[in-house]
Amino acid sequence: MQPVIEVIDLSYTYPDGREALHGVDLRVVEGGRVSLLGANGAGKSTLLLQLNGVLQGNGEVRVCGIRLQKSTLSRARALVGLVFQDPNDQLFSSTVFDDVAYGPIYQGLGKAQVKELVDEALAAVSMQDFAPRNPWHLSAGEKKRIAIATVLSMQPQLLVLDEPSAGLDPRARRELMALLAGLPQAMLIATHDLAMAAQLTSRTVVLDRGRVIADGPTREVLEDAPLLAACGLS
Repeated sequence: MQPVIEVIDLSYTYPDGREALHGVDLRVVEGGRVSLLGANGAGKSTLLLQLNGVLQGNGEVRVCGIRLQKSTLSRARALVGLVFQDPNDQLFSSTVFDDVAYGPIYQGLGKAQVKELVDEALAAVSMQDFAPRNPWHLSAGEKKRIAIATVLSMQPQLLVLDEPSAGLDPRARRELMALLAGLPQAMLIATHDLAMAAQLTSRTVVLDRGRVIADGPTREVLEDAPLLAACGLS
């Protein structure tokens, strides 16, 4: 399997001096499903933001073999679909169609191709009839689906999801789980939801204070009670 993302000896310090990542190594291959676990402040969101250049630290990030740097940002961001924890950070247009179309339009695609990609992305999240709707009037679960569609329209190789089940009621969570299980892309899912990790991913990486302290089969990691307790996950 070819890697879709490679993180090599990555460190990051915020402008206020807080060290958020320390020598992180991570590799996700085609079709891989990986959970990223850690308590609040462990560095999960900081790491995710490195993967398409929102933040840039010291070390190396490669996306489908392309080294992430200023000259490759546009291509890399099409390959890595980042879905924020709060969909309101991702939705900004007056219609669902316009939000989902933003990425393909930014890529310079023609009107017919943009419409085709939007239709495909909305169909993938079962939201075909919502194209003319105002995203601000949707439920939390519906907004999550549209946020995922905004990155699917870019045809990414990797979906990166930050706490995807946060703020969802049980029914919306079940629907989201079924949706994610049916998508073909490789996934890296940062979550506190251990049941989601168990159901959706075969491998789990644990971050603690900016360092990878465990990386192995999900079942083994989740059965390691001392590890989970030490990292504030139980």
